[in-house]
Amino acid sequence: IASIMNRVRDLRNKYRNEDNITDELNCTKISTDTTDNSGTVNQIMMTTNNPEDWLCFLLRLEKKGIPQMDVSLLNRLIGRYSQAVTALPAEKHSQDESYARILVRFAELKALQDPEEARDQFHLARLNCKKFAFVHVAFAQFELSQGNVKKCKQLLQKAVECSAVPLEMLEIALQNFHSQKKQLLSDEEK
Repeated sequence: IASIMNRVRDLRNKYRNEDNITDELNCTKISTDTTDNSGTVNQIMMTTNNPEDWLCFLLRLEKKGIPQMDVSLLNRLIGRYSQAVTALPAEKHSQDESYARILVRFAELKALQDPEEARDQFHLARLNCKKFAFVHVAFAQFELSQGNVKKCKQLLQKAVECSAVPLEMLEIALQNFHSQKKQLLSDEEK
């Protein structure tokens, strides 16, 4: 038992000291390594590997700049979001809102690089997380931004048919669509 406890203590120290990374699961500390964060990713994957911790880590990483203006950050974010999607099995997390937010944000980031890949990611999000209205609205917004008005309307109607929640969000998005607004949901409505 003493040998096992020493090994556990050694592993804790190794991950605690690895590259001075301290952005641990409680999401209250900031990492000193702004480019790699592999220690944090490894810790998330080895311990809880849950959508909440991944989302917290990814959102913290996004605050380091503006992905639309920083190609390096965009590529890093896409890589990390891809890693999160791969690490989180859909069959286990499809009912988790944080997981759905990860899928949607990943698709939105992909849209900045490759609209076809983004479309595939939105399909994946919609397929796995049907119950969340924001997933459908985000996909519909993407299609609207691509000039696919008919597809946008179709996505919103299907979301209502499959009883995505909250229904009010879908109703507002449909109203804004019929009013020919460029944004299906304003920041206030979100």
